[in-house]
Amino acid sequence: MNTQTTNKTFDEFTRYIRVRSEPGDQFVEFDFAIGYPELFVELVLPRAAFEIFCRHNHVVHMDSEMIREIDEDMVKWRFGEQGQRF
Repeated sequence: MNTQTTNKTFDEFTRYIRVRSEPGDQFVEFDFAIGYPELFVELVLPRAAFEIFCRHNHVVHMDSEMIREIDEDMVKWRFGEQGQRF
């Protein structure tokens, strides 16, 4: 993952989210990262609180390429260097 974080203050780091729940769910399950999309925490919020959270943090939704890279890296660390599940 290549992100531009040089010489930024904490408040200047980009905040990323990846929504994992379904659109109609009452609670939103999502990954939240600050500065480095591959270092995230998993969070759950009611939909209204999630929308406030996103506005407050000026979040950027992870794109499909970011998600693919993160998922591949997670598989590598979980299952070995080949990045394959057995």
